[in-house]
Amino acid sequence: MNKKTLKDINVKNKKILVRCDFNVPLDKEGNITDDIRIKASLPTINYLLDNGAAVILLSHLGRPDGEANKKYSLQPVAQRLSSLLGRGVCFEDCDVVVDDRVKTNAAKLKPGDIMLLQNTRFRKEETKNAGTFAKELASLGELFVNDAFGTAHRAHSSNVGICEYLHSALGFLVEKEVEIMGNALKTPKRPLTAILGGAKVSDKIAVIENLLNIADNVLIGGGMMYTFLKAKGYNTGNSLLEEDKVELAKNIIEKASEKVVKLILPVDTVVAKEFKNDTEFFTTDVDKIPDEYIGLDIGEKTVEIYKEIIGNSKTIIWNGPLGVFEMDNFANGTNAVAKAIADNEDAISIIGGGDSAAAVEKTGLSENITHISTGGGASLEFLEGKMLPGIEAIDNK
Repeated sequence: MNKKTLKDINVKNKKILVRCDFNVPLDKEGNITDDIRIKASLPTINYLLDNGAAVILLSHLGRPDGEANKKYSLQPVAQRLSSLLGRGVCFEDCDVVVDDRVKTNAAKLKPGDIMLLQNTRFRKEETKNAGTFAKELASLGELFVNDAFGTAHRAHSSNVGICEYLHSALGFLVEKEVEIMGNALKTPKRPLTAILGGAKVSDKIAVIENLLNIADNVLIGGGMMYTFLKAKGYNTGNSLLEEDKVELAKNIIEKASEKVVKLILPVDTVVAKEFKNDTEFFTTDVDKIPDEYIGLDIGEKTVEIYKEIIGNSKTIIWNGPLGVFEMDNFANGTNAVAKAIADNEDAISIIGGGDSAAAVEKTGLSENITHISTGGGASLEFLEGKMLPGIEAIDNK
């Protein structure tokens, strides 16, 4: 990778602006329910502090739609960050993120000090990368570090616009994301198996097409499998179906055949009377799905086929759950695949953020995975082969 990283820049006695991804889930009382994203930012923050920098942190939280909204304040993040770092974090609770008071306080920062600005999305200009917001942010510091992979696919003021005004580098988290996923796509240990689930084919078209050029096996699951099964001529009952994508699914099946990639579809599925956990359900072969039933998971025979392929793989990329894993009766396929990936200690395993990451967290197998991406949408676009704006904007070496 030809982008500057943290160790390429001198940070001593400098004020460093760091874009983090503190978009953490909160309960109704405003308590953080999962701090994995905050913990993921600590290596970069600690490195800067240990090397004599003053640190100014930027992040968004939720979707306040360009207006100040206490519900989306970063105050809980400041408190959690302070306890994780074991030192005080100066939180600037400013409705417009940057004003004269914030500028004065930033100017007073000394090496070892940490400041966290208010939610960048309190400003309308943030998501449009417009107006003077990027310049206002840049005026607070001397260098910019992007350590937010979760927003790297967005061209916003706080990750792209700011690079017009300051020299920049990637933080350790983004560097790790790009390196691990980049190597898996460019020089994978083989066989490379991609497992793709989730609700819709339309969300994964570009990923599937890119992976057909790289993977040895592509295993299909989730709601989108029914569009592929329809393309094979099977009845899919009341299962989720994208009628307008059936032809596309046919083309993908043909392309895989031409490229000698094994595109593997489920042979059985768990079907239910209604879309809820507490309903009548059973497992049936994919060519025998009853009209009035909904497919909600892959079946046991499919699980065994997928487990064997995963067990023989040297690189595994997984994006999207294989069933409605939020409901216990339809979580078996996702849980079994997560366990099969975790059990393969010889493979490099990459989980592409979002629901797949949540599914792995739920099974308690995270420690056994090589890399769980911190960015759902960003990892998806990376797997599509796209260059991400938040990385593209960083200074070249």
